[in-house]
Amino acid sequence: MAIKNITTNDLRKMNDKEGIILQGCGGDPQGWIDGVNEMFKEGGILLDDTKFTDAYVFDNDNLTCMLFPFDNKVHLNTSKLAMWRLQMYPIFAGTWLSDYVANKLGGFLAEEQHQKEKPDCKLIGEDGNIFNLMGIASRTLKQNGLKDEAKEMCSRVTSSGSYCEALNIIGEYVNITGDDEEYTDGFEQSM
Repeated sequence: MAIKNITTNDLRKMNDKEGIILQGCGGDPQGWIDGVNEMFKEGGILLDDTKFTDAYVFDNDNLTCMLFPFDNKVHLNTSKLAMWRLQMYPIFAGTWLSDYVANKLGGFLAEEQHQKEKPDCKLIGEDGNIFNLMGIASRTLKQNGLKDEAKEMCSRVTSSGSYCEALNIIGEYVNITGDDEEYTDGFEQSM
């Protein structure tokens, strides 16, 4: 099973996907996946012995939320799922991905907006201390009107498991540049 931490900005780039978002999912994400699979199986929502194997975790409005994507791995009775979502809304605040992005995040980003939201940031040649690089990237984001992204990036960097992972997270938010070079996929290309 794959549980991936993402940002609300990542959600805004998922205009070709759909899924169900549950809000207020504190605790172990694996427990949520297991619980949703069991609940949906018992309710006749999951078909053909399929189950959710992937989920995305993100924070918004001081809530931990989970996105269960509808992909070719899971077969659903969408009528029963829609009824479950309406009946259980007071408990799980379940909503479709497309509705959540439209109503809480200002809509999906067009492809050209993806690129605009990633400003250039000179990190090559700077002191390589991860906190220094994070600070430079954070200031760059804030100077470009991306205060929320700066906060998300810092949170993800400080909870990352390694220096390389932290550098790659920074590269998701800014176009890493040096004096003469531009790196758009983090530092992976220089390693």
